[in-house]
Amino acid sequence: MFDNAAFASSSLSMRPASAMDAPFLQRLYRSARPDLQQLDGPQEQREALIAQQYGVLQAGAAANHPNAMHFVVEKQGGPVGGLIVDFGANVVHLIYLALIPAVRGQGLGRELVRGLQQAAARAHAPLTAVVWHSNPRARQLYIELGFTVESTQPVAEQLVWYPDARPMVVVQ
Repeated sequence: MFDNAAFASSSLSMRPASAMDAPFLQRLYRSARPDLQQLDGPQEQREALIAQQYGVLQAGAAANHPNAMHFVVEKQGGPVGGLIVDFGANVVHLIYLALIPAVRGQGLGRELVRGLQQAAARAHAPLTAVVWHSNPRARQLYIELGFTVESTQPVAEQLVWYPDARPMVVVQ
């Protein structure tokens, strides 16, 4: 299982999310969806749409992954991110990973995904993630960490990492 041991040499830690974390997690989701911030229309309509999409994320995770675990990621005791992961019988699904803008680009996402890879490897299970086409930085991170594209949809790609995968050498 995924636990704080993966971050022993880091200032990161995780804890289960609680109802008291809802305001933080809603703000985090809003910051992670700049595509929704750029839509035309009044601000209150955009805010309503963002709230609706956050609800869709939560409902979808509950319906499709009823055993998913919801975490708050902390750095030096303060919340900096959110993570939803499902440790299924034969696969680990990374459902949602977001970090606050102030810590993006500092390698924390890489650290979290590597921790999930370690957990998946211990379970001898692949790790999957869905990446929106509007998030090329996240896609690049997953590719650098050995994920491959399993399928492509109009708005996102399904990526997968296999614990026994060897780095692929591309000859040009």
